[in-house]
Amino acid sequence: MSAAAPSTVTLGNNFARALPELCTPWKAQQVPEPELLVLNESLADQLGLHSIGLRSPEGLQLLSGNLIPETATPVAQAYAGHQFGGYSPRLGDGRALLVGEVTDADGALRDLHLKGSGRTPYARGGDGLAAVGPMLREYLLSEAMHALGIPTTRALAVVGTGQPVYRETELPGAILARVASSHLRVGTFQYARAAGDTALLQRLADYAIARHYPDAADAENPYLGLLEAVIAAQASLVAQWMLVGFVHGVMNTDNTTISGETIDYGPCAFMDAFDPSSVYSSIDLGGRYAYANQPVVAQWNLARFAEVLLPLLHEDQQEATEVATEALGAFRAQYSAAWLEGMKAKIGLSDQDDAEAARELVNEVMALLEKARMDHTLFFRRLSEAVSDEADPPGEGGAQSAAFADWLTRWRSRRPDARLMNQVNPLYIPRNHLVEEALAAATEGDMEPFHQLLGVVTSPYEERPGLERYTEPAPEDFGDYRTFCGT
Repeated sequence: MSAAAPSTVTLGNNFARALPELCTPWKAQQVPEPELLVLNESLADQLGLHSIGLRSPEGLQLLSGNLIPETATPVAQAYAGHQFGGYSPRLGDGRALLVGEVTDADGALRDLHLKGSGRTPYARGGDGLAAVGPMLREYLLSEAMHALGIPTTRALAVVGTGQPVYRETELPGAILARVASSHLRVGTFQYARAAGDTALLQRLADYAIARHYPDAADAENPYLGLLEAVIAAQASLVAQWMLVGFVHGVMNTDNTTISGETIDYGPCAFMDAFDPSSVYSSIDLGGRYAYANQPVVAQWNLARFAEVLLPLLHEDQQEATEVATEALGAFRAQYSAAWLEGMKAKIGLSDQDDAEAARELVNEVMALLEKARMDHTLFFRRLSEAVSDEADPPGEGGAQSAAFADWLTRWRSRRPDARLMNQVNPLYIPRNHLVEEALAAATEGDMEPFHQLLGVVTSPYEERPGLERYTEPAPEDFGDYRTFCGT
């Protein structure tokens, strides 16, 4: 990897030029001695950034925001949002900057974004900084999701600032360099609509169409095409979360992307024992964003998106509302179809299997899982070993019940495909106790547990000897797990 000055890197200012009303030009807080904690070299290569020598002192200046290429216009983006159901008209990047855009190896435009780079005009009283633990959490979880094939923002690097961050205690500071298809959110559209400028809303919609859904431009109503495309993307995304037992934890409209990528890995977690009411966020006291509520919340967020698009859907308010309502009505069917297709694969059934029979088997096994509180990940992974009549059923307790034995008999009669099951059921996920163990060590300066866990979860389907501890549920003394927003 050759080293080059960051000023030689070409970063576009596409968003800053197109929508200056939705951002504020800003600079990152200077970091005297940035230290590279982890670098995603394969992602760097995909972005064509390897030539700058990101591991070099000059490369660290780019990753920390100290130096910005001449072609870039760093901005803090403005957006609004419903947070836990309550509307906030002005949120925005309080501690983050969109440095610019880069074209990746596939010719797609990707954002380079810094998180924890200091206060901005949208900081709302915060210090604009981030600690090592939460930034490494986002790196680990987003790369695990990418390895599972789930659309997500990705982490390019985490850089230690060498400066303290004060939360409940003094913690080491860090900056996350994040990459995304864009950082457009439902909240971005809410902010534009609140400005009362329909021309601005239309320009934003045109920008989103050009960047994410160019086919919508050819639709009879491009803005209806945009709405329908975002609904489909979110239906698919949330179905994929549900299939792997992922709980996002903070599904506010400002965390609902137009691209359909997962964003913001704050109070998130993967379930151990299957429980639809699982909540891991320390501030979600009412369970609004519990595991089972995620599809409902996604549809609610999309309804807010449809509301802001009404002026673009039809000049008549009533007609616009009817068009939006019809579009939103497709969400449930799209989500259900994506979830059922995924669940059929998880239990080894092919597309040719009778849909109603498959749905019955799926619903029954999920009810059995819930009743027995079996480990969600291990159950489906080990189920492939029970394809044979002679094999023992996976799990304990409820897995030994007469109801489960009956289910196994009927399931086996469908001749499930064990090979297919092992292709879609991960063995290794970022189990919560292992994540906390790795982050605690990293906070104390030991990155080895983090790198070990990262290596395991980024190859989630291939069983490897010596990694048995990474498949085990949390020990009983791990307790009632809660995560925090990391602010």
